[in-house]
Amino acid sequence: MLRIGFYQFRPWFGQVKKNLDKVIHALQDVSADLVVLPELPFTGYYFKDRQEVTALAEAVSDSATVSRLVDLCKERNFYLVTGFAEKDKEKYFNSALLLGPGGIIHTYRKIHLFDEEKVWFDPGDKPLQIHKVRGVNLGVMVCFDWIFPEVVRSLALLGADIICHPSNLVLSYCQDAMVTRCLENNVFAVTANRFGADKRSQGTLRFTGKSQITAPRGKVLYRAPSQREVVHVEAIDASLARDKSITARNDLLHDRRPDFYVS
Repeated sequence: MLRIGFYQFRPWFGQVKKNLDKVIHALQDVSADLVVLPELPFTGYYFKDRQEVTALAEAVSDSATVSRLVDLCKERNFYLVTGFAEKDKEKYFNSALLLGPGGIIHTYRKIHLFDEEKVWFDPGDKPLQIHKVRGVNLGVMVCFDWIFPEVVRSLALLGADIICHPSNLVLSYCQDAMVTRCLENNVFAVTANRFGADKRSQGTLRFTGKSQITAPRGKVLYRAPSQREVVHVEAIDASLARDKSITARNDLLHDRRPDFYVS
């Protein structure tokens, strides 16, 4: 059995060290194999402009935040997927990192930018990938990627057993949509959302919470309350994600007819 979970909390905008301290404290006694954090959990989300991103983003290879998170992975012997405001030369990405006791494993850059993110960030420029962790295949996407079925389907075709989904969800129906994504691809998903609001000079943006762990066949194993801090871990049998049969004659992936699909 694999122990997978999330930490749902409310970050303070622009207070990277304070948010990092909060995460370290919340996870210091957690027993898990994999923990997923929300999107942009250290910087906060609702940027005023690209200049704020420039001031708060970090290069992955030279980040005090990443260094402390890797140390946490070593101390707790788990893997972590976290949102991250990434600087790469003159570009800035809404990214997610896969970290483990051995260091940085993978950086995913959000492909589908939501609303004002198109002003703040550059669009992701790396292909979707999977990575094997403790015998299971992990895929990573970020928040608004959920609305594009192609993302989870692509990860499933690559062999993903679990979709790690750091999020700052503001629309009310994503959690239910992830039930469908897990049903149509027969995968697990960990959607780690934040709650509360970013109150900025340009307005207030409120987040929905309700982080959840969803199983194959669309079963919700656990959904957090809307506006409460929660650490939750579930034990799962990841092999359930490898059976793509619907009936004795139907397979979710092998029955596809891509020659009839419009791209």
